[in-house]
Amino acid sequence: MKQLIMLVAAGLVLFSVMPAAAQSGTKAGLLSCNMGPTIGLIVGSHQHIRCSFTPDAGGAPEFYSGSITRIGLDVGFRAGGVMGWAVFAPTSGLHHGALRGHYVGASGDASLGLGAGGKLLIGGSHRTISLQPLALQGQVGVNLALGVAGLTLR
Repeated sequence: MKQLIMLVAAGLVLFSVMPAAAQSGTKAGLLSCNMGPTIGLIVGSHQHIRCSFTPDAGGAPEFYSGSITRIGLDVGFRAGGVMGWAVFAPTSGLHHGALRGHYVGASGDASLGLGAGGKLLIGGSHRTISLQPLALQGQVGVNLALGVAGLTLR
């Protein structure tokens, strides 16, 4: 249990170093994703997601599907969960579908029954969009995961 706490603390330190660089730009809205179940394969995992983007400027929400892959320590299983990100971009008025693309960044999760995690990601349109976790994600499972995450939105 002590090692689990140390690994989660190391992941949180990683997140605290990255936000200043990732938050350049204007907050454009909120991205909320439902994550499918996944099994950690020691050195990585793959997870399907369904997301909705709510622009701060108003207008209809946009819907995306995609996947999250992780490379690094990933042991255990997760039954799924939810994750929310604040979306930062060069301008607040993003065109429809602007979040499509590939993102990369730091990731950390831990669960023993109920659990939490977060992913700080940069990418999208010309790598100008950053996704910052609003709060730790909620998930159910038994796992420990720290590493580099990739997110693809379609």
